Amino acid sequence: MSYAAAVASGPKQTPEEAAAPQPPEVVSSESASTASLVDVDTPSVRTVPSDFMEQDVKTETQASRQELEDEAERARAEAHLAKKKGAGKARKADNILTKWFGDLSDGASTALVVSNLTAVIGLSTYLGYKAWGLYENGRLGWKNIGLGAGILAGVGLIEGILGGYLQKGKKKQS
Repeated sequence: MSYAAAVASGPKQTPEEAAAPQPPEVVSSESASTASLVDVDTPSVRTVPSDFMEQDVKTETQASRQELEDEAERARAEAHLAKKKGAGKARKADNILTKWFGDLSDGASTALVVSNLTAVIGLSTYLGYKAWGLYENGRLGWKNIGLGAGILAGVGLIEGILGGYLQKGKKKQS
């Protein structure tokens, strides 16, 4: 007998028993008083004048805040300058590689592509052969597989970067 059949054969519930219980209601015994609230239209509310930052320093706290803000501004300016210099050096290196690959003749660039393809296929074949040997001996594990995949990923990354420079150089030349 199934569970559904056993439940169906039992006593029936009344609609009151089957219904979900009513959630409890919160009855507020406090009256909402607005006497303690501040009216924003009254003159007791003070606002900061718009020239607040240009006013004279009157306390040590203001002086230390201004010093911190000045130091932060100087640090931001130095970081921006260093970022510009770093970007200039990276762009210069990028231009050097692009120019070098662009100066290759069509035959030399084709030979470079073929040799890179041959090297990748040779490396993949060698790693596959080594993995098969480890598998045959029962020593192929996740560590070996991860090492081989890492080597292939590193070579692929380098090939992708150099291939991008080769493609940029050839586009500039055209």
